[in-house]
Amino acid sequence: MRKVIRNVSELSISKESLSSMPKPQKVMMVNPAFFNVDNPINAHMLREDGSLHILDKNKAIEQWQNLKKTYESIGFNVFVVDPVNGLPDMVFCANQSFPYLDSCGNFHAVLSNMRNDIRNEEVPYINSFLTAHGYSSHRIASRTMGYFFESMGDALWLPGYRFILGGHGFRTDKRIYNLLSEVTNSPVAIFELKHAKFYHLDTCLSILNANSALACKEAFTEEGLLLLKAIFPQLLEVPLAEADSPGFACNAHCPDGKHVIIQKGCENTLKLLKDNNFIPLEVDTSEFIKSGGSVFCMKLMFF
Repeated sequence: MRKVIRNVSELSISKESLSSMPKPQKVMMVNPAFFNVDNPINAHMLREDGSLHILDKNKAIEQWQNLKKTYESIGFNVFVVDPVNGLPDMVFCANQSFPYLDSCGNFHAVLSNMRNDIRNEEVPYINSFLTAHGYSSHRIASRTMGYFFESMGDALWLPGYRFILGGHGFRTDKRIYNLLSEVTNSPVAIFELKHAKFYHLDTCLSILNANSALACKEAFTEEGLLLLKAIFPQLLEVPLAEADSPGFACNAHCPDGKHVIIQKGCENTLKLLKDNNFIPLEVDTSEFIKSGGSVFCMKLMFF
C-alpha cells in the first residue's frame, strides 16, 4: 500500500481494505471574546478597496453561541476553551492539532507548525486542552525547516476509516504527509491547492460521509479533481460563487453523516444537499467569514 497517493493511478486501495477508526463524537470550540480582524493573512480578510473588514464583535459572539447551540441540538457535547488575549484567530480551532486513535484505541494528536508566527502561539493552549483529556501530543517535524502543517485545516479523516485527505500549496508543506502517514499508520491522498481563496483544504472540500463530499472544482488541479472523484462516488460540485466568501459553502460540516451545518444563503448548495438526502442546518457565520473561516474552522472534533 502506498503511504502517499498523488493521483488516481496510485489509488490501489478500496474502502473495504482500509482499517476502520471510530468517528470522533466530541466537539471543542474556543470562546470568541478576543476574535478580531487585524492581520490580513488570507485574501478573505480584505475588502475590495484593500482595507480590512470591520468586525461587529457583539454579532460575532451571538453567531458563535448559535453555532454552539446547533451542535448541541443534534446531540453533540461541546467543550469550550478560554481564549487568549492577543491571539485573535484562536477561535478557528480546527487548525492547531490533528487528533487520532492508534490501533490500540489510545488518544494521540499531532500538533501544528503554523505558518504564521502569531497563529503558531495558539498551539500550546489547544495542546493543554487535549492533554487534559488524555491525549499524547507531539510534533512530527521542525517548523524551522519549513515543515509547516496546519492540521485539520488541511488534513481530513475519511469518516470511519484510517485514511487521510491532505491539502498543500498555501499553508501546509506536502513533505509533512509522508511523516503523518508513518505516525498515524494511515495512507494519505494529497491535493495541491491552486486558488488563493482556498488556502486550506477545508475551505474547498467538505466530507459528508465515506462516499460523499462537497467540493469546489476551481480549487483543485485536474489531477486532484479526478482523485477526489475516485474517492467519493457522490462528489457534489459547489459553484465558485457560493464556495468563495461570503458563502464559504465548502467550509460546511457534517458531524454525523446526516446533518450539514452550513453558512446560510447558499441556495444551490442547499439544493444539492437536500436532493442527496442530507439535512442542511443553516447558521450565520458572516462575521467569521470576514476573517476567512466558517463552520468547519470554528470547531475541533475529538475522540
